[in-house]
Amino acid sequence: MSVTGVGVLRPRLLPLALCLLVLGGCSSRPEREREIGEAYVGPATLKLRREMDLRSAEAATVVHGERLAIVRRRRRFVKVRTEKGVEGWTDTHLLLSSEQMEQLNQLAERARSLPSQGAATVYEALNVHTEPNRMSPSFYRVKEREPVDVVERDLIPRVPFEPKSILPPPKPPALRKPKPEPPAGRIPPPPMPPPPKVPADWLEMSETAEPESDTQAPATHKAEKEAPKPVPLDDWTLVRLANGRAGWVLTGMLRMNIPDEVAQYSEGHRITAYLAMEDVKDGGQIKHNWLWTTLADTRQSYDFDSFRCFVWNVKRHRYETAHIEKNLRGYYPVEAHPVKMMAGKREESSPGFSLIVEDEDGVRWRKLYGFHTYHVVLLRKERWAPAPSPPPGQKRAAAPPKAAPSVQPGLLARVAGWWRKLFGK
Repeated sequence: MSVTGVGVLRPRLLPLALCLLVLGGCSSRPEREREIGEAYVGPATLKLRREMDLRSAEAATVVHGERLAIVRRRRRFVKVRTEKGVEGWTDTHLLLSSEQMEQLNQLAERARSLPSQGAATVYEALNVHTEPNRMSPSFYRVKEREPVDVVERDLIPRVPFEPKSILPPPKPPALRKPKPEPPAGRIPPPPMPPPPKVPADWLEMSETAEPESDTQAPATHKAEKEAPKPVPLDDWTLVRLANGRAGWVLTGMLRMNIPDEVAQYSEGHRITAYLAMEDVKDGGQIKHNWLWTTLADTRQSYDFDSFRCFVWNVKRHRYETAHIEKNLRGYYPVEAHPVKMMAGKREESSPGFSLIVEDEDGVRWRKLYGFHTYHVVLLRKERWAPAPSPPPGQKRAAAPPKAAPSVQPGLLARVAGWWRKLFGK
């Protein structure tokens, strides 16, 4: 191609190059909105909508614990962006703040270290809440006959739920600049006049007149009518789920999963804990000796008022009561574990259990029992100082050291001590 030809093509290519530059500078993708906060999904599943209207098309489905970036807010609705970049609208009541998510993780850690008080099931689906409040977010739904572990119980006043803000607090307003001082030589305003004096008869003016008639109701009756109503209490149970999470459910919706042939002896009282003590072989069947605790009045703050030990009678093929104690003020944890007991002249390992009981002076004792065939023996009891209960959803303090020297040992323990002192065995 000649030089003249090249010079002719250059003016023709110039508009095309300009168009390419303009198209390259323009992008079809809209600019992403700036993140103004973060939140986590509260329910087990949550549908994000393309618009604030709940009837609008679904943008995405997210699961419990998933992090969402908040990009816009309108009243109680927020526009969020998932980790995959999908944006949608949802209600702030369905989201958890970073602090709430951390407290929920701490609750799972604490529940993991607590001993199970027995497995429970439900007759119909039951919501598991992040806090012991009916209106708090529900992050899991227990299905019918799905077992959960009972680990703690508490009575909580039924108060309105106050969701925490998922957005950071607004920045404080900028301080106003002080007014400039008046220039030198300017005449200041006149001083304020003195306040008026108090009238001479101010005491007489302050007196109140007596009621004109006797028909007026006494003040005591009026106070009684205006007395506030007591706040109702809800019975909540902390349960541990199969996936390792933990949350609060209404206690009245749970049914302890103890066999019916034992549960029939509850006499209408609620079974609050049950533990299998040992296996008993009866022909081709294996039965268990059971320990359970019951509570007659569920409005009490303690966890049980009675406990009973059941043994399987191999000859009669039925359960029988081996030991029972009533009129107690008992607390979790109830634990089953082996203990050392004297069998004749030898010390043997036997099934045993321990539980916490409060006396009339408000002192709590950890009682240790040994279980041998049909006999239940109190081995010893120790003073118990539990860690203070944290607010719902917060981390519990470290467990206190075991108290220890046992006091008031049982008869077998005293006899064993005397035997060792006399014969050295």
